[in-house]
Amino acid sequence: MEFPDVRLLVFAKAPVPGRAKTRLIPALGARRAALLQWRLAEHTLAMATEAKLCPVDLWCDPDTRHPFFIHCQRKFGVPLQSQRGADLGRRMYGALTVALRQAKGAVLIGTDCPGLNSEDLHGAFAALAAGAEVVLVPAEDGGYVLIGVRCCSWRLFSGICWGSDQVLQQTRTRLQMLNWQGKELGPRWDVDRPDDLKRIEQVYPDLLAI
Repeated sequence: MEFPDVRLLVFAKAPVPGRAKTRLIPALGARRAALLQWRLAEHTLAMATEAKLCPVDLWCDPDTRHPFFIHCQRKFGVPLQSQRGADLGRRMYGALTVALRQAKGAVLIGTDCPGLNSEDLHGAFAALAAGAEVVLVPAEDGGYVLIGVRCCSWRLFSGICWGSDQVLQQTRTRLQMLNWQGKELGPRWDVDRPDDLKRIEQVYPDLLAI
């Protein structure tokens, strides 16, 4: 492993029909939306573990007991952790804080960005190693699909309008307030809304196959 002192945290939601990819249910139906969540998570874990850049942990929502997470643990050899917190900011802060007790840096990604690749991960790890305190991969919709840190503060995650197009800009403002050195890599697109399904069909059709 090139970066043994860094942890990669993959945030994933259990693929429960009616609770997974809810904004896509009008277009796909509850069962297919949950199936897409399943496939996106496997796609992300395959990319992350095959890269062999650093240790990978799977952070599970709502907890580690769902059969899908047990399946992922066996298939990809990743340890399981439960996400904890009332909102995404608290869950991310908690997971990164735990990781930084064991590692010099931590990178957190979700499973909604099939285009995120090993080069993106390598770029994030390299930026942290070069001295950046925070590294981000922006999302085209105004959020971000990756955050890496060498230090962590609750102020980086508090008061953020999660799920809105203001997430990235609000995070930039927090970095300025903290006087932390941040680095942004090239933007990626994620799968959140029905319009995103057209890209999935064109680039990753297997993810939508019944």
